[in-house]
Amino acid sequence: MSKKLYVGNLSYKATEDDLRDLFKEFETVTEVNVITDRATGRSRGFGFVEISSDEDADKAVKLLNGKTLQDREIVVNEARPRKNREFQQY
Repeated sequence: MSKKLYVGNLSYKATEDDLRDLFKEFETVTEVNVITDRATGRSRGFGFVEISSDEDADKAVKLLNGKTLQDREIVVNEARPRKNREFQQY
């Protein structure tokens, strides 16, 4: 089963290729996404990396959490499930 990892405190200049390079030692990376603002297209400072091996995902968290990327100390941990957001009508 695959695990999705949250990668936070990214530089606003960080790209998906930068994250791929960071996680290159884990051959089981299946997907990389940097979240961007819809209006500006600018990075929101976080992203997600999906790794198909639970063992590699756990190893990535241990090795990369607190590592520096583009002069920022990043946060890497297992992503929490997305909550269903309901919109209120006024």
